[in-house]
Amino acid sequence: MASRRWYWFPIYFAASVTLGVIAISSAVHSTSKNSPKQLPPITNDHSKNASEALRKAGFTVMADLLHRSPLFFHPPQNSTIFAIKDSAIKNSSLPLWFLKNLLLYHTSTSKTSFHDLLNKPPGTCITTLFRQKKVALTKVDPEPKLVEINHVLISNPDIFLGDQLAVHGVLAPFLPLDLQDLQGGWDHFIHSPTCRFNDSSMFNESRNVVEWNRVVQLLGSRGYASFSIALHSVLDGVRKYTGSLDSATIFAPPDLTLLRYPSTVLDRTVRIHILPQRFTYKELTSLPIRTLLNTLVSEENLEIDGVLGFMAGMVINGVEIVEPDMLVSEKFVVHGISRAFKMDELAA
Repeated sequence: MASRRWYWFPIYFAASVTLGVIAISSAVHSTSKNSPKQLPPITNDHSKNASEALRKAGFTVMADLLHRSPLFFHPPQNSTIFAIKDSAIKNSSLPLWFLKNLLLYHTSTSKTSFHDLLNKPPGTCITTLFRQKKVALTKVDPEPKLVEINHVLISNPDIFLGDQLAVHGVLAPFLPLDLQDLQGGWDHFIHSPTCRFNDSSMFNESRNVVEWNRVVQLLGSRGYASFSIALHSVLDGVRKYTGSLDSATIFAPPDLTLLRYPSTVLDRTVRIHILPQRFTYKELTSLPIRTLLNTLVSEENLEIDGVLGFMAGMVINGVEIVEPDMLVSEKFVVHGISRAFKMDELAA
């Protein structure tokens, strides 16, 4: 009887080992599948140049951490570092492991210039490298050019702008530096902000189409609520005419008093304010006078009047551009104009 049990032992053992290998492989596969994708780090030259720029701007602590030997923190390509001012962390006795996590939380997963930040509406959330935690734009004021993240001011914008990395200086950390608060864990320590907009969905430039929802949101945040509402109400029609349009120029009037008109009239009025081609203000001013600009209404064109002596800005179809390059993206440009363009059918 005992000899029979020993006869089956190798089979039981082999089966147990096989099941164990399968279980471990499944766990590893599941972990790797759920873990965030590792992006390649920036080059050593970029890291060195960013560190030197930080040192020149007076951010010596962050400069040392970025170019520390042995390697301490190597940000991935296409990322943005929000460097903390020396006075906020220099006199604090923070352990290196905490400083590394702090750096990860102050590094976003996309490269963003200060100009890009100014074009984002308040409430936009930015994903960081620390466990995909988010920070939020709590204040965006384009006129004095002020941006706050988690209520912390960006004091030194564009300290470094490279092909793979952007660095901005901030007055303080995005979270309190009290290690006692860590007793409940990082998830308790870092409070998730309230997000009105998602950075990754709103500013996805990898798609070769104009992000119309993004245009609507940005227009509303810049004080062009009337045109924003009008554009939103006819978006289906605009998308039908534009299809896979990969660039556009939008002329935004401050007040569009056509919301009470039939949807067909409103649709045509909005489309006459959109060109199926991207023109910056500089490119528009370089065009000859009387150049016709195609709009999304095939039989309605806009005409370049040029820069007139009695008006400060360029004039198109008798309407002045009062806020040139108000919003600039890789896919579109928005110019603020003094009033809406007149359509032939309404003028008659």
